[in-house]
Amino acid sequence: MRLQGKVAIITGASSGIGLECARVFSEAGAAVVIAARSADKLKALEEELGNRPVLAVITDVTVESDCKHLIEETINRFGRIDILINNAGLSMRALFKDLDLAVMKRLMDVNFWGCVYCTKYALPWLLESKGSVVGVTSIAGFKGLPARTGYSASKFAMNGFLDTLRTEHIYDGLHVMTFAPGFTASNVRISALTADGTPQGVTPRKEEKMMPARTVALRMLKGIRMRKDFVILTPLGKITVWASKFFQRFVSKLEYRLMAKEPDSPLSRKR
Repeated sequence: MRLQGKVAIITGASSGIGLECARVFSEAGAAVVIAARSADKLKALEEELGNRPVLAVITDVTVESDCKHLIEETINRFGRIDILINNAGLSMRALFKDLDLAVMKRLMDVNFWGCVYCTKYALPWLLESKGSVVGVTSIAGFKGLPARTGYSASKFAMNGFLDTLRTEHIYDGLHVMTFAPGFTASNVRISALTADGTPQGVTPRKEEKMMPARTVALRMLKGIRMRKDFVILTPLGKITVWASKFFQRFVSKLEYRLMAKEPDSPLSRKR
């Protein structure tokens, strides 16, 4: 119960990593504020957490006023913010040459601007508590992935934003953690957008072989407790980030081959 008395906001809390973060952080003693667009899923999670302190706030992170409302509701209920987990995210799978630019804008709105909006309004309270800002990014934010241009661009932008925020507040006691989980079992690939903006609907990968979302949430909690600047999970993720610094083209070729092996991959159709 090492988070007793702390207040944690989790965006994208209706499924995947966000859902497990809500469970894990609640178990650790924190009051959790769960944010997502689905009222039904938030209500179900709120009921699951039982008598533990929890607040559900319907939030579309692409809407600045929703993010401001999320922070205001948190303060009205709990009076403080100790942890902000910017987890809400959206993926895609399409070649840029085939991509409707509205898809890329949607990716930036969710992944980048959602993080910026929530952080902006939570920041005064996090500075007061010397709390933690967490951005759930991706290996794609360190090394661009083919057929994921919008996703990679949004995660690179998030990484740059968090890195700058960390530097600006290096003497203020603010903890900023860039958290890259790698391939995780979740519905992110099912909801990923295709070239015309419609959801993919199926996952091209074997979800059962990926890191469980609960394991990711536990590693995130550990990173926050240790106040780490960066956490990169999975051996493949760590190798990719390291190797891309020195062997850029070689890693790009390996990435291409790996992603081309996915069922119905845009890269395999291109070849």
